[in-house]
Amino acid sequence: MAEADIPRPGAGTGFVAAPLRHDSAGAHVAGTARYVDDMPEAPGTLHLAFGLSTQAHARIEAIDLDAVRAAPGVVAIFTAADIPGVNDVSPFAGDDRLFAEGSALYVGQPLFAVVATSTKAARVAARLAKVDYTPLPALLTIAAARAAGSLIEPSQRMGRGDVPAALDAAPHRLAGRIAMGGQEHFYLEGQAALALPGEDGQVHVLSSTQHPSEIQHLIAKVLGRSHADVTVEVRRMGGAFGGKETQAAAFAVACALAATRTGRPVKVRADRDDDMVMTGKRHAFEIDYDVGFDDAGRIAGIRLELASRCGATTDLSPAINDRAMFHSDNSYYFPAVEILSHRLKTNTVSDTAFRGFGGPQGMVGIERVMDAIAARLGRDPLAVRQANLYGPGRDVTPYGMTVEDNVAPELIAELAEAADYTARAEAVAAFNAGHRILKKGLALTPVKFGISFTTTHLNQAGALVLVYADGSIQINHGGTEMGQGLMVKVAQIVAEVFQVPVERVRVTSTRTDKVPNTSATAASSGADLNGMAAFNAAQTVRERLAAFAAEKFGCDAGSVRFTPDGVVAGDEILPFDALCRMAHLGRVSLSATGFYATPRIHYDRATHSGRPFLYFAYGAALSEVVIDTLTGEHKVLAVDILHDVGRSLNPAIDLGQVEGGFIQGMGWLTTEELVFADDGRLLTHAPSTYKIPTASDRPARMTIRLWERGRNAEATIHRSKAVGEPPLMLAISVLSALTHAVAAAVPGKGLPDLDAPATPERVLMAIEALRRRG
Repeated sequence: MAEADIPRPGAGTGFVAAPLRHDSAGAHVAGTARYVDDMPEAPGTLHLAFGLSTQAHARIEAIDLDAVRAAPGVVAIFTAADIPGVNDVSPFAGDDRLFAEGSALYVGQPLFAVVATSTKAARVAARLAKVDYTPLPALLTIAAARAAGSLIEPSQRMGRGDVPAALDAAPHRLAGRIAMGGQEHFYLEGQAALALPGEDGQVHVLSSTQHPSEIQHLIAKVLGRSHADVTVEVRRMGGAFGGKETQAAAFAVACALAATRTGRPVKVRADRDDDMVMTGKRHAFEIDYDVGFDDAGRIAGIRLELASRCGATTDLSPAINDRAMFHSDNSYYFPAVEILSHRLKTNTVSDTAFRGFGGPQGMVGIERVMDAIAARLGRDPLAVRQANLYGPGRDVTPYGMTVEDNVAPELIAELAEAADYTARAEAVAAFNAGHRILKKGLALTPVKFGISFTTTHLNQAGALVLVYADGSIQINHGGTEMGQGLMVKVAQIVAEVFQVPVERVRVTSTRTDKVPNTSATAASSGADLNGMAAFNAAQTVRERLAAFAAEKFGCDAGSVRFTPDGVVAGDEILPFDALCRMAHLGRVSLSATGFYATPRIHYDRATHSGRPFLYFAYGAALSEVVIDTLTGEHKVLAVDILHDVGRSLNPAIDLGQVEGGFIQGMGWLTTEELVFADDGRLLTHAPSTYKIPTASDRPARMTIRLWERGRNAEATIHRSKAVGEPPLMLAISVLSALTHAVAAAVPGKGLPDLDAPATPERVLMAIEALRRRG
C-alpha cells in the first residue's frame, strides 16, 4: 500500500486512529527482532528432535532405540514411559498424545524425542530408530471415512423451516457439489520452544504460540505439576495464522519434559519438512447443495451438507466445523434451511485452526450456489447476490441470531459503483467474444463474518498496566503478537487514555505469570478483548491520578483533564511525568489490572441456536482474472476491495491485514495444494512442492479502501471492528471469477465444476468436462 493511500488521523499523533507503523517494524527490517531461536543459549543447552511415525495406521510392536542412544551427541531419549503426569497435549478432548502409545495414527506422529548437544545431532539420531509395525487399515480421504462411518463426533444439524416443502414448491431447483483442499500455514518462523529449568521443579518456557495459557496448562498436566510451577512467555511469533494455537503444544511440552528431567535448558527448532509433516492444516471440505429459488434467483429453501477431513484426533474440529455451519449463509437470508455437518476421522495429521476457522469453507459453498443460480437463470451473478442479501424482515440467521448491524447492501453497492462493475462486466464479455485462447472472468463477492469465540468462556481477557514515576508506561496483556500489529494497537489505546506519545508506552512479552488464564489470540478478537482490558486497567490508574490531582490542587476530580500538553487540574497545568512523580511520593498506586468479558453472547450447542457473535465484520471484493485455456494457467489482473473495520484503531495496520489476508486466501483457492500419497505420506512437505503466492502473483492493481462510514454499533474499543480473519474470505471472489472464465471457454454449457485450489490442472479438467457436457 502506497504511503499516500494511508488515511491520516484527524488529530494528534500516537493515539487511536493514527496510522503508526508496526512497533517491531524497524527490528524486523534490521534483523534484530528476537524470536525463540534468537535467544542466547546458556552453556549446556540441549537440542530436541522428534522421532516420527512412518505409518498412517499401525500397531507399534517394538521400538529399538539403541542406535539413537549410541549416536554422537545424544544425551537422553524420552518416550511415553518417561512422562510423570498425563500423556496428553490436546486442547480439550484428551486424545492427543505427546508420544504415541500402542499404535500410530498418522504419518508424522511423534513416537519419542531425543535431546543432543546440537540440532543436527538430534535430528540425525532421531532417524536411527528401528520400529516394528503391524499395518492396520488406514482412512485417508473424506470419501473413505464417510464410507466407513468414521467420525470424531456425531454429525450436527442446524436449520429452520420446512426445507423439503420449500424445495418442492420453488419454481427452480438445482443441486451440485464443490470440494476444497486444505492449506499449510507456512509461517515464516517454524515451531520453536526453549525450556529453562528452575527451582523445585519449576520451568520457564519461551514458546512460539498463540495460546501461552494452554501451553502452561498442558506442561503442568504432562509434568504432574501445578499451573503456578510453569511460566510461559511469548514476545512475538514470525507468523502463526492458527497453526500455533494448538500445534505448538507438543514442541513446548517436550522441551519442558526434557529440561526438567535433565536439569539443562532444552530447545527445539523444527525442521521445515518435519514441521509440515507433523502439524495440522486447514480442513479440506466437500459441500453438497440442493437449492430452490424463484425467477429473480431469490432462495426459497436450501439444504447444505458439509463434510470435512478432521484427521486422527479431535483437536479443534468441533468448533471449526460449527463455524463452517455458522458461515454457510455468508451475507444471505434463507427462509427455509437445513445445514448438516459431518466431522470425519481420518488417518492423517489432525487438522486445526487456520485464519477464518472454518468460515471460509462455509462461504465458498454458498458463493458457488449463488454462481450456479445465476448461470441457471442467465442473470448477472451480482444481481442474484444482491437479491438474497439480509434485509428488513429477512434478518435472522440459520442459528437464530438477528442481524442487527447489516451494512452489506450499501457497502456492496458502493464498491460496485466505485469499481465500475457494470462497465467492466461488459468489457470482460467483449474480451471473451474476441479472444479464443485467453478468457477473462469477473466476480464481486461479499463477506459477513461473525466476531467472537463461539466457545463462550473464551471471550475474556486481562491486562496489567504499570505507570512508573518517570511517566513511562508498561503494559502486559494476554494477547500475543504474530505480526498482526496487536501490540501497537494496544499501546495506542493506552496512550489515548493518558494523552501521552505512544513512545512512552512499552508493551512487554506476554507472560502467564503476569496475566493468568488467558484465551488464545484467535477468532479475530485480539484487539477487541485485550484492547478493552488494557483500556480498563489504564482508566483505573487515570482515575487515581485524577483524584490525587484534584485533592492536590483543590478542584473536582471530574474536572481534571489529560491533554497532549499536560494534565489540567484547576488552574494548574503540569506534565504527565511530573504528576506521576508527585503521585508516587504521595503513595498512590500506579498499577492496575483490567478485565473484559464480551457482553450479550450466548449459544446452545445442543440446538445450534443463540447469539454466538457480538457483531459482524463486512467487506466486499471485485476480482478480475484471465486464464489460458491451453495451459490452465491464470493471472489475477485487478482487485478492488472495500472493507469495514468500524472506526479503525490503526489504518496502516488494518490495510496491511486486509491485503495480507486477501493474498493468503487467494493462495488457498488457487495454488496451495496439499497432496498425500496412497500410504498417507504428505508429498507437498517443502517449499519446493508446496506453492504459496509470491510477489509476482500479487495482482498488478490492488485498490484497497477501509469503509469510511464504518462504525461498530456495539460498544467495542473505540467502536472498532476486528480485521484479522474476515479479509481472507474476500479472496473467494478470485475463485468465482475463475469459474466464470472457465465457463466462458465453453459458452452455453453452464457453470463448470471447478474445485479449489483452482490449479492449472483443475482449470484444464474443468474446461474438458464442460466440453463433454451434454
